[in-house]
Amino acid sequence: MVTYVDAATAPLKNTGQVRLYDAEAFVGMHKAGRLAALCLDELHDMVKPGITTAEIDRFVYAFGLDHGALPATLHYRGYRYSVCTSINHVVCHGQPNDKPLREGDIVNIDVTYIVDGWHGDSSRMYPVGELRRSAERLLEVTWESLMRGIAAVKPGATTGDIGHAIQSYVEAERCSVVQDFCGHGVGRLFHDVPNILHYGRRGEGIELKPGMIFTIEPMVNLGRPQVKILSDGWTAVTRDRSLSAQYEHAVGVTETGCEVFTLSPRNLDRPATLAA
Repeated sequence: MVTYVDAATAPLKNTGQVRLYDAEAFVGMHKAGRLAALCLDELHDMVKPGITTAEIDRFVYAFGLDHGALPATLHYRGYRYSVCTSINHVVCHGQPNDKPLREGDIVNIDVTYIVDGWHGDSSRMYPVGELRRSAERLLEVTWESLMRGIAAVKPGATTGDIGHAIQSYVEAERCSVVQDFCGHGVGRLFHDVPNILHYGRRGEGIELKPGMIFTIEPMVNLGRPQVKILSDGWTAVTRDRSLSAQYEHAVGVTETGCEVFTLSPRNLDRPATLAA
C-alpha cells in the first residue's frame, strides 16, 4: 500500500512514504537543478581527448564551492569523489581517475549539488572528439527515451507509464534498457521513494500526484541489458562490453504535467546531432 505524505511535515529520512512538495520546494529544486545544469554546461567545452576524469572531478568540486554548494556524492556511503564519470561500456557510478579520455570515447558525467538543502541531480553524455555512428545513435536513442519518459509524467499517470514509454521506444530501436538501476525520489533527500523503473507496463506502479519530485535516468545499452559490478563496489559495466549511455533530469509533478528542474541554460543537454 502506497502512502503519500506532506513533505513539509515528514521526517528527513526515507520512511517509505512518497513525499508531496509545495511550490516553495519547487523553487528550491529549480535553484539546485540549475546549478547542476550550469556545471554540466561548463564541462561541454572541457571534455576533449586528453582530459582526465580526475580533472573533471576537481572542476565539479571547485565549481560547487564557488557557488555555495556541495557535491552530494562526496563521501556518500563511502564514495570518494564529487562526480561519477562513466566511460564507454561503464553503465553508471564510474569513478574518476588519471587516465586521459581518448578520441571516440563517450562519457556520462553525473552531477548532484546540494543547494540550501535541496539536491539538484542530472547527468549527460559527452562525445570525446569524433564518434562512430553507432555511438552517436546510442546517444540519440537514450536522450529520446528520456524525453518520452518525461512526456509521460502527469497527475493520474503511473510510474509504469514512464517505464513503458522508455522501454517500448528503446527496444523498438534494437537497444536494451538496463533494469538493475532506476530513477528515484529526490528533494531534501538524495535518494528517496519512489523508485522510477525505466521499463514496465502502462497503468502499473505508483500513481503520480502533484508535488512528487524524482529523477528519470534511463541507462541504455547497444547490446544486452545485463550488467555486473566491478571489485571496487561501485562501477557497473555491461557484461557483453557493449556501449552504454545515460541521460538524467530531475522533474516535479504539477497539476497539469511536470516541470524539469535541470534543463540546460545553454540548450546543451541533448546530443549534438539532435541540437536545434
